Amino acid sequence: MFRAPAAAFETPDMNSAEPNTAARFAERYRALLELGSTFLGSSNSHELHRAIYAGSTKVVELAGFLLSLYDDQSDVATVVFSVDDGRESESGLTYRGSDSEVLRTGTPTAIEDQTDTCAVLFPEDGGSGVARSTLSVPLLCKKRVTGVLTVYTSRADAYEALDLELLGGLADLAAVALENMRHVEELKRRSREAERLEEIGRVLTSSLDFEEVLERVSHAAMDLLDLDGAEVWTFEDACATVRTSVGEVAVPVGTIGTVSDAITELLMVQAKPLWIEDVATNDDVPDIIRSCFQTGSAILTPILVGDRVVGTLSARSKQVRRFTEYDVRMLGRLAGQASVALDNAELHASVQALSLTDPLTGLPNRRHLQLHLEREIGAAQRGRKLALVLFDLDSFKHYNDTLGHVVGDQILRAFGEVLMQENRAMNLVARYGGDEFVAVLSEGDELGAHRYVARLHAGVKRNRLLASHGVTVSSGIAEFNSGQTVGFEELIQAADRRMYENKAAKR
Repeated sequence: MFRAPAAAFETPDMNSAEPNTAARFAERYRALLELGSTFLGSSNSHELHRAIYAGSTKVVELAGFLLSLYDDQSDVATVVFSVDDGRESESGLTYRGSDSEVLRTGTPTAIEDQTDTCAVLFPEDGGSGVARSTLSVPLLCKKRVTGVLTVYTSRADAYEALDLELLGGLADLAAVALENMRHVEELKRRSREAERLEEIGRVLTSSLDFEEVLERVSHAAMDLLDLDGAEVWTFEDACATVRTSVGEVAVPVGTIGTVSDAITELLMVQAKPLWIEDVATNDDVPDIIRSCFQTGSAILTPILVGDRVVGTLSARSKQVRRFTEYDVRMLGRLAGQASVALDNAELHASVQALSLTDPLTGLPNRRHLQLHLEREIGAAQRGRKLALVLFDLDSFKHYNDTLGHVVGDQILRAFGEVLMQENRAMNLVARYGGDEFVAVLSEGDELGAHRYVARLHAGVKRNRLLASHGVTVSSGIAEFNSGQTVGFEELIQAADRRMYENKAAKR
């Protein structure tokens, strides 16, 4: 067994060769000359790969064929097409390009008689395993190695220098055709991705829900980059939390991992993407995240709202060294789309919060109260208890007239604070209008409402501002009775009547 470049073969003397041999080589040269137009006429990569294989059978003897394409940036070679004993395969197997002598040096290699192991990569899904004679030639385009073409046969000493020369000529034609096809398909892909990004942009901006936007971003990343998984993370202090997760091996939503200073600096401070070639060996990846990812590559790119980093979009592949610079740029553009959508969603949430909040006291306003109470009435009609208390500040007009509206506003804010201090999480307190406030007591009855009112009166007396002005409060209680058909207005009116009855009793 030995490896040798073309010069190591003895070139046959065509003048002294047998007539049949000369004719055979002349026929193979003619076939080679015709292959250029055949290759360039292919309409897609698969068709071109098959044409290169078919062309190889015309110029050299072979039992097996492998075509590998090489990315020198990631040092990954991928078997895009192979044939063994007539069985075609597009296995997509990858190997480190620098481990291949042909890819590393850009020179052809020949094995005349190999009886033990094989020096070329064969598909794992079967094959004869007998490759005693092998030719491997580089695909060269503008002096750059873009792949390797390998043929083999089970016959020892099957190849001559002319075979290597013919296969090298075919590889030159194939390299040009493959590069042209790469450019054409790249343009087509970019066109499709531009259309897809535009479509995704429309979809993202059509939603004003923060969580829904995050989930759509994850699915869009999966679609665009053909990934095994995608997540959106949010950061707080030195911890990252999974907000949404999609894919074959999804990281559980809610997963929290401690983030290294290096990742925090890159993503959160510098707002730059992080490219992890091998998750399993990268020390900056949190252990809990590594256990979820198990193996493969990942890209993390920041998501910004305005100039603030609110989280990161991560894309994962089970294949190590899977991503390219183009993938990183594409994910960055998608994160940009997400930023606009999240900005819209955040603005909408702020506007919605303002529309449902009383600007003076910070309490829910009448609209918010109505929406909440209508839901509670629906639950009460199904059997849950419900009570409502309407509060009115006694003689509030007097405070405005004698002390001024500034002090009047201070009194309203102070009473709102007392309401919040005595409120429970399951209940809602709101400013109904003017100096009237409402407390909705979920799972409450009239007795519980009276206890709540007593606590409110005690809270008013403890409040320094309210006590200094002698502020007192009147209240009216309305309890929802099972089987009642009442709405928001009817319940408020019932509490209002009770309140005025109590005011009259005071006087």
